[in-house]
Amino acid sequence: MLLTLIFPLLLAGGAVLAAQSSVNGRLGATVGVLPSAWLTFVMGAVVTFLLMFFFEPPHEATLFSVPKWQLTGALFGVVYMLAIVFAVPRVGTAAATVAVISGQLLMSLLIDHFGWLHNDRLPFDASRLAAVALLAGALWLIYMSNARRERRQALN
Repeated sequence: MLLTLIFPLLLAGGAVLAAQSSVNGRLGATVGVLPSAWLTFVMGAVVTFLLMFFFEPPHEATLFSVPKWQLTGALFGVVYMLAIVFAVPRVGTAAATVAVISGQLLMSLLIDHFGWLHNDRLPFDASRLAAVALLAGALWLIYMSNARRERRQALN
């Protein structure tokens, strides 16, 4: 039962992430990249605190007792947010999203293949290579579409 809910939840998360990228990109173009990112993290902290306070069950470990390398994940969110807020107004939501997904796919394949960060090893194979090729094709097609649009706008 739980497994059947995971992929719809991930799809919804991806849809919300694309919408967030577009909204934050517009906000970043209007008020600046750093204020837009700041607002996202403040709102995220407030909502997360409320969810944690009311719904999170107790755990054996705390943020103070886990291995310190596990805390670096929080910094990666900052890199993502700053990159997306900067990029969306310049290249569009679709190109920025496919580029982010491409980066996620490439890094996740490396993590899986080598078992980095204490993950199980899942070797790189032909189907994973096909996924990389298809995603690279998607990124190229979106890039070409944007380039054609820019050329048409330059001529007008």
